[in-house]
Amino acid sequence: QLQLVESGGDLVHPGGSLTLSCTVSGSALDHYAITWFRQAPGREREGILCGSPTEGDTWYADSVKGRFTMFRDNAKNTAHLEMGSLKPEDTGIYICAALRDLYCGAYYVTHPPIPDEFDIWGQGTQVTVST
Repeated sequence: QLQLVESGGDLVHPGGSLTLSCTVSGSALDHYAITWFRQAPGREREGILCGSPTEGDTWYADSVKGRFTMFRDNAKNTAHLEMGSLKPEDTGIYICAALRDLYCGAYYVTHPPIPDEFDIWGQGTQVTVST
């Protein structure tokens, strides 16, 4: 059974940077697309980035394009979400989800990642962007 654990959430000032991690156990990371969702207070869970099993095939929400990126450390079975130029509206719980053999760039052409497409989730980590 695949399990995901996020870490790295913190309080950060506007304009700052933060890196989150999603560590996979139970199978090899390189079989799975990793999608990051954000749950802001009072809002629906929003897909913000999807990284395919193949490096370089990544989908980004407009709200994070140019500021967030993801890289994989397959040896450590961990995907890292690098966040820069953080804004108060980036505040929320960040949750990673996994789906086997999903190629994000080709799949998410007409719609963003939807929570119902995923059944493997981490528990989330809190990111707060504030002065």
